[in-house]
Amino acid sequence: MDRSLSLELVRVTEAAALASARWMGRGKKEEADDAATTAMRAVFDTVPMEGTVVIGEGEMDEAPMLYIGEKLGQGNGGPQVDVAVDPLEGTNIVAKGTWNALTVLAVADRGNLLHAPDMYMDKIAVGPKAAGKVHIDAPVIDNLKAVARANGKDISDLVAVIMDRERHSKLIQEVRDAGARIKLITDGDVAGAINTAFDHTGVDILFGIGGAPEGVIAAVALKCLGGDFQGRLVPQSQEELERCKKMGIADPNQILLLEDLVKGDDAIFAATGVTDGELLKGVRFSGSKAMTHSIVMRAKTGTVRFIDGQHRLDIKPNFVMEN
Repeated sequence: MDRSLSLELVRVTEAAALASARWMGRGKKEEADDAATTAMRAVFDTVPMEGTVVIGEGEMDEAPMLYIGEKLGQGNGGPQVDVAVDPLEGTNIVAKGTWNALTVLAVADRGNLLHAPDMYMDKIAVGPKAAGKVHIDAPVIDNLKAVARANGKDISDLVAVIMDRERHSKLIQEVRDAGARIKLITDGDVAGAINTAFDHTGVDILFGIGGAPEGVIAAVALKCLGGDFQGRLVPQSQEELERCKKMGIADPNQILLLEDLVKGDDAIFAATGVTDGELLKGVRFSGSKAMTHSIVMRAKTGTVRFIDGQHRLDIKPNFVMEN
C-alpha cells in the first residue's frame, strides 16, 4: 500500500463524522448512521484504490451501500485492499450525546482481513507494554496481574473497560473481587480497545463480548500500535454456526490471535471523533466552519498521526472533500 493512502482515508472518516455529528443528542440513531454511511460512501469514490468491503453494513440485500462485497475507490490500478468499515461506531452514543462515538475504517492488502461474520465475539485487548502477556482463556485475576506487572502498576490502579451488559455480570464481579477499577461502557468497544494503547486515556485492558466485526477493526488498530488482541466467536444459533463455516472459520471455538484477524505486515486504521472521548475530541461546529479530530496509523511503519481538521462548510456543504 502506498503511504499516501493513509491521509486519503482520513478524509473518509472526517466526512462521516461531520455528517453524523449533526444528529448528536437528537435521539435518532438510524438517521445518524445513515448520514455517516452516505458521506463515507461518497468520499470513498475519490480514494485512489481498488477496495472490496469485507466488513460493512451487511449483505447486499441488507444494506444499500457499504455492503459486503461492494467495490470502493477510483480503481485505475490503485492498491488492491480489503476494507472494513463502521461508518458510525456508537449510534446510540450519538443519539444520546454521550462519549466515544467514532467513525472508523481499516484497510489491509487483499485477502489479509478476517471476514468476520456479524455475530458476537469474546475479546481481550491490551496495549504494547502488556502485549503477549495476557490470554483470553486465563483467569481474570491472572490477566490483571500480568497487565499490572507490565504497566508498572498495582492491580488497584488498573482500569478495565467492559460493556455494561447482563452477560458480563460474572466478569464484572471477578474484576471487582481482584481489586481493579472498571469503566462500564454502554457502546463503542472499538474505542475501549484502542484506548488501552495510550497511557493518557487511563485504560489498561478491555474484557468481554461485543461485535465480531468491531473486533477485527480494533485488532487492526492494535496491530498498528503494537498492542495485543485476542478473540473467540460466540455464535448464538445454528444459522450463525453455518455462517462461520461459510466464511472460512471451521472451528468457531478457536482462539483468534492478532495475526488471524489481520495478516501480513501492513494495515491502516483511521478514525475521527464524533463525540468527545478519552482519545479523540468530537466534531465542533462554528458558523460556516467545523473542526474534526482524527487518528490515522499504519502497521508497517508504526506511524501514528493525530490530525486536527478545519472544514469550510460553505465550500463543501455535502462533506465530500476532494482536497
